[in-house]
Amino acid sequence: MEAQVLGTTSKLNPLALPKGTEKLCELCQRRAYLQCTQCRVTFYCDAEHQLADWVGIHERICQLLVPIRTPTLFSLHQDECIETQLKKVELIEICRLVAQSKLSEGKHQEALPAAQSSLRCSIDVHGPSSVQLVPAYLLLAEANMGLGNLGLVAELLSQAEWAVLKSPECGHAVHHRLHRSLGRLHTATGNLEAALFNFANDIYFASEEYGVDSTVTCTGYFLMANVFARQGKMSIACSLYFEVARIWHCHLTKLTETHIQHVQDPDMASEPSYDEAQRVEVDEMLRTMLEFEQNNPKKDSAQIALLAHCLAMLWFLRGDSQKALGFCSTALQASQLIPNHDLTDPIQGLLQLVQSARAEPHPGSD
Repeated sequence: MEAQVLGTTSKLNPLALPKGTEKLCELCQRRAYLQCTQCRVTFYCDAEHQLADWVGIHERICQLLVPIRTPTLFSLHQDECIETQLKKVELIEICRLVAQSKLSEGKHQEALPAAQSSLRCSIDVHGPSSVQLVPAYLLLAEANMGLGNLGLVAELLSQAEWAVLKSPECGHAVHHRLHRSLGRLHTATGNLEAALFNFANDIYFASEEYGVDSTVTCTGYFLMANVFARQGKMSIACSLYFEVARIWHCHLTKLTETHIQHVQDPDMASEPSYDEAQRVEVDEMLRTMLEFEQNNPKKDSAQIALLAHCLAMLWFLRGDSQKALGFCSTALQASQLIPNHDLTDPIQGLLQLVQSARAEPHPGSD
């Protein structure tokens, strides 16, 4: 994207605009000297911030901003323009999805512009104190958590918490996400008792919203287990890790069975799926628990088989036969250490499927 200098000589010179009409940088709100030449309604203090915003979100919303930020005679004489409000709601959703996608990829710096745009537009649509701002606060907090800006994270979560406290009708899902973020913050700062308190609340509200055996709820179990492990309370941690593995094993088994049926009968209903962000999260959880168990002096072969089988199914569904094969082998070795283990046959069945998939010629091969 090109950058257009608003000043007549240098981008560092004051804008040649009437007093009171200064433009502000989209990212930092300092005085702007550059303008997006495509939408002409977005401004930046320097080329670095312009590029960061373009990569982070602006490329996706450049033209959408034109009708939102261009005053018309109609909008000047109306308290609310319905069409503009609908575009702003669309903008909030696009920014939210982009921020979530970048966070799932670990691109915390790139997620910031989308999260900031989501919050700014949410304030414009819903007002500065609405509970509707909480999702944007949480996205910004997660991005800054990944960047190590814990002080800013605490401020953002404090604002989110205040908005929730002022909204008694706030749903369980919002409470669960807020407490999960607070738990992560306290874990990062070493306040482990506060972390456990918030993860307990996270689990309660997630259970109310999604059910005790939900994959959403079990992430709270995992985060709580990590805290207990840091406290040296290994028996509690192992118990919670087992619950996480059990829930995901049930879920992935159903997905795998449906996938196989769909392959055998393409006319059947589409198989349920999960998004990339969830796949990354569950892969990280399962690998963490598997490594924990493999490094445990008191290795639990049944737990290793369960976790490795989960990972094998996850990567089988993802279409990565090499990773699926590796985890199948790990699972089978662990299950064979236990006489008549009930996972041995399912693991062997998946292993055969993976091997068959690897043996099939790829399109275009000789």
